[in-house]
Amino acid sequence: MADIVDVAVSNGSFKTLVAAVQAAGLVDTLKGKGPYTVFAPTDEAFAKLPKGTVESLLKDIPTLTSILTYHVVPGKVTAAEVMKLTTAKTVQGQSVSLKMNGGVKVDGANVVKADVMADNGVIHVIDSVILPK
Repeated sequence: MADIVDVAVSNGSFKTLVAAVQAAGLVDTLKGKGPYTVFAPTDEAFAKLPKGTVESLLKDIPTLTSILTYHVVPGKVTAAEVMKLTTAKTVQGQSVSLKMNGGVKVDGANVVKADVMADNGVIHVIDSVILPK
């Protein structure tokens, strides 16, 4: 198996996320011991943002870092464990809301694929970028 970053790179659906993680200097963290749970938006999820948003975020590292760390929960939280929770505190400091409503939703984003395992945690693929309040 591989770490979270290598799993995301090899998947091919997370080019924007990986570029953002690199720009924010979070690669070493997400390659670290962890464990981490990452709610990972796909390239399609980033494409839903208003035109120019990703480009401006790549130039605003503090905001980019805040948004990216809002997608990460400390610890390895599998789908079975997520379904027992209503919130989860993120690395960013705020909590995401978790709802089971015909599937798992994280702050309104749908989990489209759960439990993508990595050596240092787990990835849950989501269909939208979630933003801190």
